[in-house]
Amino acid sequence: MAGKEPEIITDKNQMRKWSRAMRSQGKTIGLVPTMGYLHEGHISLIKEAHKHTNLIVVSIYVNPGQFSPTEDLSTYPSDFHGDIQKLMAVPGGVDAVFHPYNLYDYAKSKPTGVNNNSSNCENSGGGEPERKGVVSCVEERGLGHETWVRVERLEKGMCGNSRPVFFRGVATIVTKLFNIVEPDVAMFGKKDYQQWRIIQRMVRDLDFSIEVVGSDIVRDNDGLAMSSRNVHLSPEEREKVGTELGFHGGFLSGFYVESRNIGALHMKPSVCG
Repeated sequence: MAGKEPEIITDKNQMRKWSRAMRSQGKTIGLVPTMGYLHEGHISLIKEAHKHTNLIVVSIYVNPGQFSPTEDLSTYPSDFHGDIQKLMAVPGGVDAVFHPYNLYDYAKSKPTGVNNNSSNCENSGGGEPERKGVVSCVEERGLGHETWVRVERLEKGMCGNSRPVFFRGVATIVTKLFNIVEPDVAMFGKKDYQQWRIIQRMVRDLDFSIEVVGSDIVRDNDGLAMSSRNVHLSPEEREKVGTELGFHGGFLSGFYVESRNIGALHMKPSVCG
């Protein structure tokens, strides 16, 4: 049975106005940042958020700042209508969905007839970028964005080895979402453990008045952590990933690492982001 329909907000100024209006009424706000194509891992974050705040905002935005031109921005899965149906089915629902078109393009409005699934990167999915050095899809498109947030030590090693622009892009977009939504609590899954630790450190170092809550990994029956990108995996590829990570169809108890060892560890690119 469908529940309440969330308010869909696409404009960042309107999103900020909504949050401030709710907070003026004494309400607390929880933010669940996502890139869409929601699964049970995302739903578990929303359910956990209900324990901490009065209102829930889910952001759905495929962030070009965390993709390099050779990565899969253009093929990242998207089903906005399906996402809204899933959110309406969550007990208690969500109150607002923030679904902007492009949070890096400051001069242009959304083109007519373009869905809010972020901008494609011209070289996304293959080939080498023309620009020298390591850049993200934001820089490749020449959008004029210059300011990046970096958590310099924790972004090194692990997924940072194979995706050099990833954590810079994540920290920057989360900062932008925090400044737009102005939540009291933000939910992140521990599946992306390094990302979760980076956001925690960023919030501490930059004095955000936001509680960052980490939620445990949600796994499929074959033990693979739920991820929107799993839709692209064949049964053979799922089995291969399971074998490489060492759970052979079973379940991992979780991935934990002390921060002092984070630079010495490496993870497979297939499980990063």
